[in-house]
Amino acid sequence: MLKILDTGASDAKKNMEIDGELLASLQEPTLHFYDWKGDSLTYGYFIRLEKFLNLNALDRLQIGYARRPTGGGITFHLWDFAFSFLLPATSFYFSLNPLENYRFVNCIVLNGIKNYFGLKNIELVSFKGKGACHFCMEKPTEYDVVYQGLKIAGAAQRLKKQGYLHQGSISLVPPEEKILSQVLLSNEVLSKIQTYSFAPVASPLQLQGTRRGIKEMLIQEFRKIISCDTLYSSL
Repeated sequence: MLKILDTGASDAKKNMEIDGELLASLQEPTLHFYDWKGDSLTYGYFIRLEKFLNLNALDRLQIGYARRPTGGGITFHLWDFAFSFLLPATSFYFSLNPLENYRFVNCIVLNGIKNYFGLKNIELVSFKGKGACHFCMEKPTEYDVVYQGLKIAGAAQRLKKQGYLHQGSISLVPPEEKILSQVLLSNEVLSKIQTYSFAPVASPLQLQGTRRGIKEMLIQEFRKIISCDTLYSSL
């Protein structure tokens, strides 16, 4: 049975703390939704934020930031839909191979995006990315969701003895250059984000309505799979 949890709007640090607590106490498949109090970004566990972003600019623009309990790069939560999925190690669908878990979750996400937006040429990346990727939307990597080669959804995971935490991000509207140009320390990264990311929603005015629709679609898609799940502990 899939547990649906919506913890509402919090600052970035609190949202990440909740995910960490859910992983520590994980016992059942859980789809966690949350929102942000103000513009926010999160970054992977091993990222040194000051190497890539102007922290003074973040403070000036009132963009909150927090370290994720998972890996991965820097993710701006200004133009996306963020969610988390947790699966216990007792699940039939659990794998000790993180890439298999990544593929499993993003297949479900792919179907949700495809059905909601009616996209046809949408698929998972089948090749391994080359070089380090310090920003989520900088370039597609293996098992990311892409539309015509452009990245639309990615994620980061944390695997522990009791299961895993998958923190996902779905790109919705084009990132604003006037914001990125102030906070990024590299113009090359700005160019890559604008080149490789795909945003299916044209106007930021549609953002909140689209987030609600994506949420309901993801609930449907995850329930289709998890309702068929068998926990080994129940056998």
